[in-house]
Amino acid sequence: MNMYDWIIPDWPAPGNVKALFTTRNGGVSGDASGSGREIYASLNLGCHVNDDPAAVAQNRALLCEHLPQAPTWLKQVHGTLPVWVENVTASPESDAALSRQQGIVCAVMVADCLPVFLCDTAGTAVGIVHAGWRGLAGGVIEQSIAAMRLQLDNSELMAWLGPAIGPQHFEVGEAVYTAFVNHDAQAAQAFVPKDAGHEKKWLADIFILARQRLAAIGVMKVYGGGICTYSDAARFYSYRRDGETGRMGALIWLEKP
Repeated sequence: MNMYDWIIPDWPAPGNVKALFTTRNGGVSGDASGSGREIYASLNLGCHVNDDPAAVAQNRALLCEHLPQAPTWLKQVHGTLPVWVENVTASPESDAALSRQQGIVCAVMVADCLPVFLCDTAGTAVGIVHAGWRGLAGGVIEQSIAAMRLQLDNSELMAWLGPAIGPQHFEVGEAVYTAFVNHDAQAAQAFVPKDAGHEKKWLADIFILARQRLAAIGVMKVYGGGICTYSDAARFYSYRRDGETGRMGALIWLEKP
């Protein structure tokens, strides 16, 4: 564990591809004044969750000390639109950041949704996808890969699935189940029925759902998955667990020589 308790993806990415996932540890958010902001302790990177803006700014500055430059933070809307971050100057509405340029940091924020790290085997393009159930069902992974592959075959791409809410805790309703199974009957393998009285409920495995979407478009080099944000309150923020909470960062970039 490093001093910031960051998670470094364990995948066979090229040496010039750098990536990390922050946990909730190592920052300055949270206090003992009774303001309630201790729920953001301590490395909250989200400026939209009612935390002290000065603390968020300091947390982002701490992170940036270890990056080639400040990330382009997206305005995430649970959509399917990817953006090439070297081509934007503000915070675009998007749920996937892509880059082919060295030193440009792609980033998304999460607190249960699945971050999908992407790169090609030659180390010429990287991406990070924010995949909540809406974006995943809508095709955010497929659209991101379609945008980044250029002349690449999808077999030249690889993915690492970061921490997200685990299958023992991700309870969903019939609308979510139907959205996935209507797209692909095999998605039913990712759902376990749950006794919830009159309502139909399932426990969903977002890692399986992401792997299925990747496999369906020929991306077979898939790593990671299985780290649950909900079940580890000491390390991870979780919106499903806590409601009001902070946000972690998933970041990837091409290192300059």
